[in-house]
Amino acid sequence: MEISEIKSRLSIEKVLSLYNLTPDHNNRLKCPFHDDKTPSMQVYPKTGTWTCFSSNCSAGSGDQIDFIMRRESCTKHEAILKAKELLGVATTPLDAESFSKSAVLTKIFTSFKNGMQRSVVGRQYMEGRGLDPDRLEVGYNSGQYHHNGKVNDRLIKSYVKYGLLKPGVKGGHQVFGKGCICFALKNKAGQVAGLYFRSTMETNGNGNHARHFYLKDRQGLYPGYLDPDIKKLILTEAVIDAATLLQEDEIVKEYGILALYGTNGMTEEHKAAIRDLTKLEEIVLFFDGDAAGKEALKKYSESLQELKPEIRISYVDTPEGEDVNSLAIAHESGILPHLLESRQAFSFSSSTENSSTEKKNEPDPDRTSAPTGGKLDATNPYNLRYQGEIARYSIRGGLRSDMDSLKVSIVIESLQRAGPYQKYRNKVDLYENRQVERVAREASDKLDVRADLVELDLHRLTDIVEEYRDRLYAKGKEQAGPPVVKMDPSLVARCRELLSGPDLIERLNQLIGQSGVVGEKTNRLFLFIIATSFKMPDTLHALIQGSTGSGKTHLLERISRLIPQEDVKRFTRVTDSSFYNYGAYDLQNKLICLEDLDGMKEEAQLAFRELQSREMLSTSTTGQDDKGNLRSYEKVVYGPIASLACTTRGEIYEDNMSRCFVIAVDETMEQTERVITYQNRKASGKIDTGREQDTALLLQSCIRLLKPYPVINPYADKVHLPQEAHKIRRLNELYQSFVRQVTLVHQYKRQKDSRGRLISRKEDLLVAADIMFESILLKIDELDGSLRQFYERLKDYIKGMGGDHYDTYTFGQREVRQALNVSKSQLQRFIYDLISLEYIAVSGGHINRGYRYRIIYWDDITRMRSRLKRHLEGQLAQLELMEVPG
Repeated sequence: MEISEIKSRLSIEKVLSLYNLTPDHNNRLKCPFHDDKTPSMQVYPKTGTWTCFSSNCSAGSGDQIDFIMRRESCTKHEAILKAKELLGVATTPLDAESFSKSAVLTKIFTSFKNGMQRSVVGRQYMEGRGLDPDRLEVGYNSGQYHHNGKVNDRLIKSYVKYGLLKPGVKGGHQVFGKGCICFALKNKAGQVAGLYFRSTMETNGNGNHARHFYLKDRQGLYPGYLDPDIKKLILTEAVIDAATLLQEDEIVKEYGILALYGTNGMTEEHKAAIRDLTKLEEIVLFFDGDAAGKEALKKYSESLQELKPEIRISYVDTPEGEDVNSLAIAHESGILPHLLESRQAFSFSSSTENSSTEKKNEPDPDRTSAPTGGKLDATNPYNLRYQGEIARYSIRGGLRSDMDSLKVSIVIESLQRAGPYQKYRNKVDLYENRQVERVAREASDKLDVRADLVELDLHRLTDIVEEYRDRLYAKGKEQAGPPVVKMDPSLVARCRELLSGPDLIERLNQLIGQSGVVGEKTNRLFLFIIATSFKMPDTLHALIQGSTGSGKTHLLERISRLIPQEDVKRFTRVTDSSFYNYGAYDLQNKLICLEDLDGMKEEAQLAFRELQSREMLSTSTTGQDDKGNLRSYEKVVYGPIASLACTTRGEIYEDNMSRCFVIAVDETMEQTERVITYQNRKASGKIDTGREQDTALLLQSCIRLLKPYPVINPYADKVHLPQEAHKIRRLNELYQSFVRQVTLVHQYKRQKDSRGRLISRKEDLLVAADIMFESILLKIDELDGSLRQFYERLKDYIKGMGGDHYDTYTFGQREVRQALNVSKSQLQRFIYDLISLEYIAVSGGHINRGYRYRIIYWDDITRMRSRLKRHLEGQLAQLELMEVPG
């Protein structure tokens, strides 16, 4: 029987009656797919369809089969078989095997979630735990879901099969996880693969702590598999702790969160999920502050280091007797982000000798005892400890360098009444007597200790911390200044030989390729020369443009590795005012690398542009003078900087583009094949990564030998760029700056005038024009790099499909997606831009069925390229006939 025949014979009313649902006289009823208080589902008997209009429901619309499928939580095939049964058509009997585990668990978890909305016990328990049941995906198991004919026998069998029910000795069934709140464990596809139950009873009758349960054959992760693009991951000891962190918006924005299943609960599924996170940079262990939690820190830090040796492993120093959930309940809302900011890194060594040395210098996570005798324990500079007459004191998060104040985050614990909740926490400026008196009074009230003794302890602590900070600050002043890198004499000799040898540009390009930069021969050399300008008088800037996944960030990262690392600052994200808050000379002569210019807000972009153009940032702000009076003062951050930045939408940033060389990454299939070949050879061990690192070190050392000389170009007025170039004034300035940088790279082979200035030679202009050619072309072309590459591929495809009548050939988006292997989002952006620029036009179709398009402007980029090349080569050829101006 065909589906159309089933729908014609099976009315929607009969389907509803199967589930004891009857519409009112307006054909409306309460939606069975969500907690509906007023009828929000409309039934259409004539068409056999239904629609739920509630914004709280995800059911949407459907027909008879869709209703059965949603109601039974089954597949469409199973719903069709059920519909045939209603029509009296013989079907193959279904047993428990026809209900997949995922479908059964999804159905029961939906039932549990509905139960949480009605359960007083469940909601009270969640409230006591500081958890919001309306915000988290959580259910409550009342144990009543299988009673009074609520489910059929086949579903009962499935519940038994997967461990939700157990047949009783005297008939009936025992319910697994009865009286528990329930969390879903999900598989890689986002489906419910397992369930975690936690008892709402404080004890289980034997005086033991609250119990928790997992279904047999435990599978799935909580809260689920992670976004593959995350860079920071928090691992918690328990599901409750992970749920607590999920309510902290500040944490969720920056970190991925994953729950382990106890101190011995890191499964192979956890490891596989972590192993697949290719962009992960750090794992933070946030475990309980007890002996078991500290032991687990050691165990898992080592296993994670073996699993991901290239990333940072850190831990949160959880206070003794506390866990993530108890901290959130008992303390201010900012306690969890604060502890995360104060996390400490594990140190891993390769030998016993190194290990013993590091143990002397690194904080021990198992250390819980406080010092005695009024001395400051500064083993961990981010958790200073002191024991006074009446209490223990901990200063979390380290000390600020402001010498006119002593602001600290302090924890006070009574010596007589120790316990997880016998602690006082606050922020205080120890230089403010009123604040110290207030803290002493509040701590006295909470800890039941004498306020005068607490205040005396705080004054003593102030003296000790002040002395410690003075020593720390004096040490910092001695170590201030740029780090000095000592270079091996043999390496210096190799660098001098390279810099003074023939074919320098060609040899540099070869070395860049040997360091691991695949393909992109012109772009990689262009970016390298731009990056070397960070220490020169005239710094340069590049905007790397390409579609998502085109390799632009990888190219930036690879090139930045070839620059001395003490002079590079890489940023994944930049906040609005962060550039303004640097020290006066922190950014001077640095290479700034921005992985995502698109993610920067306008305020941050403005600061970045000012550093590029004015080479400084100046801010008028307010502060206190020596007498405590408010006054205005100017804060300045000095440049210059060189910069490399990535964007997918370079054409939007008009101001940024005019300051930068625009470099379009190679998105051709040939480049893709080169990258894949390199990846395969590296995975098979055929790439010598040690040699790549040695080559990068050689290039870094060469850059360290370059000096910032002034440069004059005797031929500057002999070469003119095409007038049709966009913003010709700034482009000409960029070209002259690049010529100067090419000369500086050749400084070991260039003469100086009587004033010590390097003199550019004709070949410097030729090299600059050759390397810059594509960037100049982009300034003339109104299509950006990735759009131009797509448009040329599109024209080739249309000519191939349309033959002699290619100019009238129409195409749809699906056709182009499949032919050119372009993603849907990228294609939509390309189509929108080409329509806006009047290169293509809509020629037919409909919004529901898809539009058809036709190319209306067949430009000739090859002719434009040839014209530009003749323009530049003609002028450069004339230089060969000229003498150097005196």
